[in-house]
Amino acid sequence: MSNLRKWAPFAAVMLVFWIIAVLMWQSTGVIFYLFNFMYIGTSIGLGSMVYTILPKKKKPAGRRLTLFLVGGYMLLFLGFFAHENMQIEGFFFYLLAGFFAGSVLHYTIAKIFGPFLFGRAWCGWACWTAMFLELLPYKKSQGRMPGTWGHLRYVHFSISLSIVLFLVLWSGYRVQVGGITELYWLLAGNAIYYSTAIPLAFVVKDNRAFCKYLCPITVFLKGSSRFSLMKVRGDSDKCTECGACARNCPMDIRIPDYIKNDARVLSTECILCQTCINTCPEAALGLSFGFDIGGRGLLHEKKM
Repeated sequence: MSNLRKWAPFAAVMLVFWIIAVLMWQSTGVIFYLFNFMYIGTSIGLGSMVYTILPKKKKPAGRRLTLFLVGGYMLLFLGFFAHENMQIEGFFFYLLAGFFAGSVLHYTIAKIFGPFLFGRAWCGWACWTAMFLELLPYKKSQGRMPGTWGHLRYVHFSISLSIVLFLVLWSGYRVQVGGITELYWLLAGNAIYYSTAIPLAFVVKDNRAFCKYLCPITVFLKGSSRFSLMKVRGDSDKCTECGACARNCPMDIRIPDYIKNDARVLSTECILCQTCINTCPEAALGLSFGFDIGGRGLLHEKKM
């Protein structure tokens, strides 16, 4: 029964993707949708299987397997070979043009409506930017940068949207589905992301610094993940307030504070990486399904 409970959240997410695969294929007649979502769901299943089997200290390898299987597929196959602009600008371009292209489908499912079910699991298990950032040496954060650093993501989001609106409404730019121009957008966008994210990680000694301060995708994710059915929950009877979960959380969430208040981890910064679950010596944490409204950002700030 214990193993079944461990598998249940992963199986639920995988099943959602399989159902989407069949429904999209049957409703459109496009076999690619069946392959696309079956591949993503199966990658999640494979990674979660490895994650479940491995001992606690090695479990991140299973999650990173899924990161590379899904993130690599999105970036290499859909991006470089299919010429889909999977960056946020591509989503805006296709949406304004009225094209139901890959990036519109992806953002709608994984980053707008998906988080109502599984929160920001995309960030922890599938992001093609994070799959490289997690290879950097600073896996334990020293805390959030104080002040308004977190507002930079909204600036980034606004700049991306403004560029698209200017090109479409002012300059008359028209997106070309599958065109070489979309590949250029993808290459340029990723070059900017990596050339910013990697130096930033070394400057603030935090692999996830880009996710916390600059990533524009979090504007979507944080909104809908407030209502996520899947969140981390702690058992206050087992918790000894040793602080291991908070010390190891890559997103600087003050997890013991939620446990003391008998609340699930309601912070929209949680990426469901489950590092807290694996580092808890008392096995006091686990994934749970329920309904509550998140957003209470109890975060640990870096001492300057």
